[in-house]
Amino acid sequence: MTRAHRHVSRPVAVRIRKHAALLAVTGLALLTACSDTDGDSDSTASASPSVARSEPASATPSVSADPQAAEETAVLKAYSAFWAEQVKAYSKGNTQGTDFAQYAAAEAKSSTEADLKDLRSKGIVTTGAPTHEAEVDRLSSAKQVPSAQLTDCLDSADWKFIYSKTRKPVQMPENRLVRYVTKVDAEKWGKQWKIVNVTPQQDAC
Repeated sequence: MTRAHRHVSRPVAVRIRKHAALLAVTGLALLTACSDTDGDSDSTASASPSVARSEPASATPSVSADPQAAEETAVLKAYSAFWAEQVKAYSKGNTQGTDFAQYAAAEAKSSTEADLKDLRSKGIVTTGAPTHEAEVDRLSSAKQVPSAQLTDCLDSADWKFIYSKTRKPVQMPENRLVRYVTKVDAEKWGKQWKIVNVTPQQDAC
C-alpha cells in the first residue's frame, strides 16, 4: 500500500510514494505519464485487494527473553502490517476501512495519502501485492522516542496498477526496477511501532 516516483526507471511503488516526496509509496509523480489515458476517471474501485505477502520470514522469529530481540520482532511486524494495510488502501484508492494509520505516521502516512489522491484523480488502483525481505539495521530503544532503521528488498513484480473501470493495466516503462532496495525509518509511539519514512532506492536487490 507506506515516496517514490521521480524517475522513469523507478518501480511503480517508488514513484508512488514519492509522488511528492516519495512513492507518496510515491511517486506519485509516477503515474503522471499515464495520467488520463484509457478515459478512466472513476476514483472508486470495486475489486477486493489481493492477499498481501508482505510479511518477511524474519518478522516472526521465536519469542526471546532478549528485550532488544523482542523490539526488533515488533518493528518488523509493524512494517509488515504497514504494507498489508497499504496494499488494501491502494487496491481501492483510499485508506478508509483500513488500519493504515495504526502503523504509519509522519511522511510515510502523508506521502501515501498524497499518492492515493493522485491515483484517484486518474482512476487508478492496484491489484496483487509486493513481497518483502526486511531486516533491522539499527534499533535505539534507550531514547525517549525509540527508533529503528530497516532495509527491505521489495519485489513489486506482482503488484500491478490498473484502471478501476476497465481493469486494464497501466502501461509502465519496460526498464523500470521491480525488485529494489528500500530504506525504512520507524519510531515507537507509546507501545506501537510506526513507520515514519520509506525511501525507495535505485538499487536492485
